[in-house]
Amino acid sequence: MNIHDIMQSVVDKGGSDIHLNVGQPPILRIDSVLTIVEGAPILSDEMMEKLITPILTQEQKDYVRVNKEIDFGYQFQDKGRFRVNVFHAVGSMGAAMRLIPDSIRSLEELNLPPILKEFSEYKQGLVLLTGPTGEGKSTTLAAMIDLINQTRAEHIITIEDPIEFKYKPAKSIFTQREINHDTNSWQVALRSVLRQDPDVVLIGEMRDFETISSAITIAETGHLVFATLHTATAPETIDRIIDVFPAAQQGQVRQQLAATIKAIVSQRLLVAQGGGRRAALEIMIGNSAIRNLIREGKAFQIDSVIQTGSESGMMLFENHLLQLIQQGVISEETALTHAFRPKEMLRLLGK
Repeated sequence: MNIHDIMQSVVDKGGSDIHLNVGQPPILRIDSVLTIVEGAPILSDEMMEKLITPILTQEQKDYVRVNKEIDFGYQFQDKGRFRVNVFHAVGSMGAAMRLIPDSIRSLEELNLPPILKEFSEYKQGLVLLTGPTGEGKSTTLAAMIDLINQTRAEHIITIEDPIEFKYKPAKSIFTQREINHDTNSWQVALRSVLRQDPDVVLIGEMRDFETISSAITIAETGHLVFATLHTATAPETIDRIIDVFPAAQQGQVRQQLAATIKAIVSQRLLVAQGGGRRAALEIMIGNSAIRNLIREGKAFQIDSVIQTGSESGMMLFENHLLQLIQQGVISEETALTHAFRPKEMLRLLGK
């Protein structure tokens, strides 16, 4: 058994992740369920070394030796690309690998709401996709970015850690930059992006003060910015962005964010009836009511605006869950388990 055999197995089974840990057999995640690779042995330190080192360059091996962990992308033949995290745990090497499909699926193929197409038509502003790791945010973003690529001529710059989807230029041109490979840090890459004549900027993750501040500045200077954030609902996202700034700056940041925010999409991947997974979304659009609430520091009232803004494409998470139940895509049990607001979900179900 080698690493390519395991990668082939996750591709064949339609899985999403590979987990390699000493003292355990290789494990795949398939439709959100962890599954042991059939017939695979318990991994020893020696076996782990033989599995992981063939996909590391000498530079990456040296980096892991010093820093104990590394993120990078690995192209597996023409089958797909893996986002790889090599780490150490209890003194032993391990790895987690996420399969990134080789082809970029369209919004229609992903069964995503049509309103997301409009987000790709914006010329400037900030569009955020939020949710925990592994909920399909990168796949949704790739669909929106590739829609721009297919429909208009733009210079699209992506800054990622690591690069996930590789785009094939159609009408647009691409500059894709990977942290620790093409640039030394998020801060340096984001500081220089405005000197590279961008139209659209994809920021892989807004993770701290510097990346959040840069994203707002880039959007404020007339560019379209897509980014991800590990938050749940739209109000939580707004509060998280404001809270990373010093108290003295928060009033100004509220004004900037209110002026630049175009949309916040909160996404989860749910197990579908009959197999596979389906994205469920909460969608906030930055209309005048939303902008006023942000300026006034009343993000807690955003849910009410979303609830009454369905005609413009806004949607609470629970309303999308109800749609998926009515379409027979997910079960009521799945909806209740994953609802952001369980009481609202029960009300919609008449329970």
